[in-house]
Amino acid sequence: MRKYYKFWRVFLASTLILFTGCAHYIVNEQSREFDSESGYRFDAIDPGPHNSDSLFVCLMFSGGGTRAAALSYGIMEALRDTVIVVDGQEKRLLDEVDCISSVSGGSFTAAYYGLFRDRLFEDFRVRFLERDIQGSLAGRLFNPVNWIRLASPYFSRIDMAAEFYNSDIFDAATFESLQGEERPFVILNATNLGANRRFDFTQEYFDALGSRLDLYQVSRAVAASSAFPYLLTPISLKNYPVAEGYTPPWWYEKALTTEDWITERYNAAKNLKVYLDKENRYIHLMDGGLSDNIGARGILDALDRGFIRTRINQGAIEHLVLIVVNARTQSEDQISRKEKPPGFFTVAEKTATVAMDNYSYDSVTELREALYRRVQTQKNDQACVALLSEYCPEAPKPILFPVDIDPYVIEINFEAADQIPGEDPRYYLDLPTSFKLSKEQVAKLIAIGPKLLQTSPQYQCLLEVLAAKEEGRPRPEACPIGAGIFP
Repeated sequence: MRKYYKFWRVFLASTLILFTGCAHYIVNEQSREFDSESGYRFDAIDPGPHNSDSLFVCLMFSGGGTRAAALSYGIMEALRDTVIVVDGQEKRLLDEVDCISSVSGGSFTAAYYGLFRDRLFEDFRVRFLERDIQGSLAGRLFNPVNWIRLASPYFSRIDMAAEFYNSDIFDAATFESLQGEERPFVILNATNLGANRRFDFTQEYFDALGSRLDLYQVSRAVAASSAFPYLLTPISLKNYPVAEGYTPPWWYEKALTTEDWITERYNAAKNLKVYLDKENRYIHLMDGGLSDNIGARGILDALDRGFIRTRINQGAIEHLVLIVVNARTQSEDQISRKEKPPGFFTVAEKTATVAMDNYSYDSVTELREALYRRVQTQKNDQACVALLSEYCPEAPKPILFPVDIDPYVIEINFEAADQIPGEDPRYYLDLPTSFKLSKEQVAKLIAIGPKLLQTSPQYQCLLEVLAAKEEGRPRPEACPIGAGIFP
């Protein structure tokens, strides 16, 4: 009998060791050959029959759990229901969306639309928004079957979460599915804990990792983007030698010169250099909100040296529309009303959110200022040409931009709910950051999105300008070029 029990003890112990050793996160695959024109990058995606570069629309979806996902979903419904006419073709404003840059909770909406398009409006509420995601994850965590796998140092809570997203939300889709779709180009943002820098799930970043993005599961990218610290653990990637024939982006080498060290391009080059340094053998990623909680930095990169800049220089973009869906909350200030200093948990919460909110504000401000500088340069050039024509007609004229762009920065946030009859901003500002909201809360978040969009004067100007252009009317006096930048 003793031998029998001893056998089973040894057998169970061996089984435990075996399963613990076998549990490992999914490793990104190595790329053997570099191709700068393939993979998941903007220029490799077909715009589709209803999309024109002349009206170029990018969306930014912030973090904030289900709250952020529901608000961004409401904005998508509003864009779907807004009919415009561009170049004589009637279409939905949603059809003109070229890119979506997202973080954390907003990444679920962005990735789902990128993969399944209008199916978003059919089943996303049931599959994600109205679902107790936290409860589902907790159920997996406390399932004894998973305890053995979780004992492995190479398999953790985030891997279980990614498995759940893969099977129950994203239908096991890889980036190859995103790559095969038409625009929009979806940028899922995470944070590299080793370098303290933002990481994009785009082929440009994976090129530097010597890796293939097309075979990587979208669910794992979304898991990395939404892996809130303490509650979840990092998603890990392997950094391989670069593929044969790899060349860095055109802007990389010159951006590393010392005279450019204060520029945004220098900072981007330093970021890419992290992955080209092959001593950094592994990349560990967490919530994108740690480095950019609003998704604006990816759009700033595209405006500075990426696909937006290219099309501006080519004269392809006439109306540039950036819609920032910011689901940030702000609890009512009780600290300043008390003599007693705040306690540990209050200080911890403020430490985690104050810098994040301020950085988000600075990012949107930088977007506005960059576009303002462009508009002012356009006006200065036109004034210069007019003066030369009047006072010195024989003098050579300055080279003008191919097209004067008409920019709009439309920010959606809960503070603006005070402009909507019957709405109280405090209701939305007090909602928790979690992946479990009631159906009533989800419904109110979805409903407030279109209302907030309609109250934006920049959005109203955009619609009026587009309508006037198609009808052959003069541009509305209340909406001159540049009026769409600042609130």
